[in-house]
Amino acid sequence: MQELHDAPLAPLTTFRLGGPAARLVTATTDAEVVAAVREADDTGTPLLLIGGGSNLVIGDKGFDGTALHLATRGYRLDGTTLELAAGEVWSDAVARTVEAGLAGIECLAGIPGSAGATPIQNVGAYGQEVSSTITEVTAYDRRARETVVLTNAECAFAYRHSRFKADPERYVVLRVRFALEDAGGLSAPLRYAETARALGVAAGDRVAVGRARETVLKLRAGKGMVLDPEDHDTWSAGSFFTNPILTDEEFAAFRARVAGRLGDDAEPPAYPAGEGRTKTSAAWLIDRAGFPKGYGEGPARISTKHTLALTNRGTATTEDLLALAREVVAGVADAFGVTLVNEPVTVGVTL
Repeated sequence: MQELHDAPLAPLTTFRLGGPAARLVTATTDAEVVAAVREADDTGTPLLLIGGGSNLVIGDKGFDGTALHLATRGYRLDGTTLELAAGEVWSDAVARTVEAGLAGIECLAGIPGSAGATPIQNVGAYGQEVSSTITEVTAYDRRARETVVLTNAECAFAYRHSRFKADPERYVVLRVRFALEDAGGLSAPLRYAETARALGVAAGDRVAVGRARETVLKLRAGKGMVLDPEDHDTWSAGSFFTNPILTDEEFAAFRARVAGRLGDDAEPPAYPAGEGRTKTSAAWLIDRAGFPKGYGEGPARISTKHTLALTNRGTATTEDLLALAREVVAGVADAFGVTLVNEPVTVGVTL
């Protein structure tokens, strides 16, 4: 294991923000990961897990403890069964499955971060979620002090949520196993209207799996959602806020606020989210509350390509970013009575 002290953490995050860690350990095997976690637990040392750093907001003061960078590698494809080590680069793994002609995660192309983070957040985009293909997750259980294997059902997946996110101090994901589909080189049925429209097909249709991936990459790039060191619109954590899920009563109150602010003909986005629940669009809320693309005058601004991404224009601090996030949250709440929730994990800071 590599060990550094007073080590910068900003370069390990896609925001490129945050102060140093008192100690940074880089683990390249599962055994090294477990050993580092056990050492921290045995000594009562605060522990921060870092994979691809695409979902982290680290405070300017840094982290007074051990930051563990999961740099494990392992890609194993056996028929339609895929197993990834936690440190595998997710976008690269998706590309390899598409090259193999397999379907199931092709619409998750271009998402930054590591494979081990995908079950934690139940990563999803363009009509796919990893929960639909994950069969099991191998993790170190810090409470039981042993390595365990959790089935899909035991992961308790929900929208941008899982057992791992609900109890973040307990599990360290080591490996993730997926069941993909051999559809003769075709994609999974396209479930996202924008993707189908871009491909010129109907929702539910299949296309060549490589074509589906390339289309998603183009759509993401157009929104600044594919990492590019030269493009500050990609110095972000992708979508900064989750799409709100409202009860029927909350949605009725929300619609009344929309009508009062935008007129009786205005209809907010609405998607079924289970019995008595409706999901609406965080991007729509942000834009209609007066925060358009490019909003902001400081070094942290809303992306010029996507309303839902908050970005570091190159010289921002974490406090600059949080000030912008708080302004957006307050503005949306004032306009529509809906409280936005941040998607990235915050370390040493809160909204």
